[in-house]
Order: sequence, then structure tokens, then C-alpha cells
Amino acid sequence: EYEMSDREKFEAFKEEKIRENEKKYGKEMREKYGDDEVTAANQKLLDMSREEWTRAEELEKEILEKLKQAVLRGEDPAGECGKEIYGLHRKWLSMTWKQYSAEAHKGVANMYTADERFTAYYDREAPGCAEFLKQAVCSWAGR
Repeated sequence: EYEMSDREKFEAFKEEKIRENEKKYGKEMREKYGDDEVTAANQKLLDMSREEWTRAEELEKEILEKLKQAVLRGEDPAGECGKEIYGLHRKWLSMTWKQYSAEAHKGVANMYTADERFTAYYDREAPGCAEFLKQAVCSWAGR
């Protein structure tokens, strides 16, 4: 009987994540950024080591937690707290983007409030997180 190795399980897991993302957001992403960008981002995900994947997941959790705290405390997205969250989010995006651009970052942030699926994801613990993230990115990206 064939037993999948951990490496094979991890590769299958990443492929499944990409399929899920494609099903949920692929159409919008491809219309907005083009096939090449989306394919390149998918490839970067596939090329990620387990350590990089874990780091990306930890970063995502940290962003969500810091967003929640910022919103609950009534922080200003254009202030230091917003700058920190923008920096973390930029680092997180850069793990899968071919190259970073402030314009594309603002575009993604705008989508977080324009598309209720993204808004629901960011606002699941505290309403206003998607809006805070959008404002923080729009305040700090390209500065």
C-alpha cells in the first residue's frame, strides 16, 4: 500500500488551496491583474517551502489580530498603528507576488471593502477591520 510522504501531502495541500482560491476569486483576480500575474502568484505559492508557508500563515494571523485590536481601540489608520499593519500586509502580499507595487496593493485593499467575501473575512471578529486595512494601505502605500 502506497503511503504519501509529508512532502507529497504538503504539495497536494498547496494545490488544493490554489484550486479553492481560483474557484472563489480567480475570475475577479484574472480580470483585474491578468492571467500572467495570477499564474505567477500561484507558482510562487507552489514553490513555497513549509517554513515559508508557515511564516505566511503566522503573518496573516498577526495582521488579523492587530487589525482587531486597532479597530477596538479606535486607532487611526493613518497613524503608527496603521503603518505597522500596512507593513505586515505588504510583507505578506510580497510572499506571493512576482513584484510589489503600491498601486496594486491599493487595488487589493479597495477590493477588501468592495467585495463582501473579503469584508466578511476581515470583519469576522470585529466589524471595521477591512475598512481600517484599506485606509491604512491607502495612507501608507507608495510613501
